Amino acid sequence: METILMFKKDNLRLGLVLGLIAPLLSLTVYYFVKFSDFGIGEFFSYIGYNKMQITAIVVPCLILNIVLFTVYINTHRDKTAKGIFAITLVYAIIALLLKFLL
Repeated sequence: METILMFKKDNLRLGLVLGLIAPLLSLTVYYFVKFSDFGIGEFFSYIGYNKMQITAIVVPCLILNIVLFTVYINTHRDKTAKGIFAITLVYAIIALLLKFLL
């Protein structure tokens, strides 16, 4: 019960944590759905060699953050939404850098 109440708080730190965890959860699901036959190392090697795959992975990860952001904005928990938005920007910038620098 206490865990559910935690998600109802309006807290920047909660937003940052949710913004970090949601894409990792999405990446894990993506790995098990698309690449379960590969080991983790092979999965990341494949991503390194195939830049198009970076986009295919980042989009679902960021969409999950956008859904969370929308939920928190619509429930007027703006501090939490700001944290989610900030981390989403960080993920997007890192994805762009990986795509263009690898």
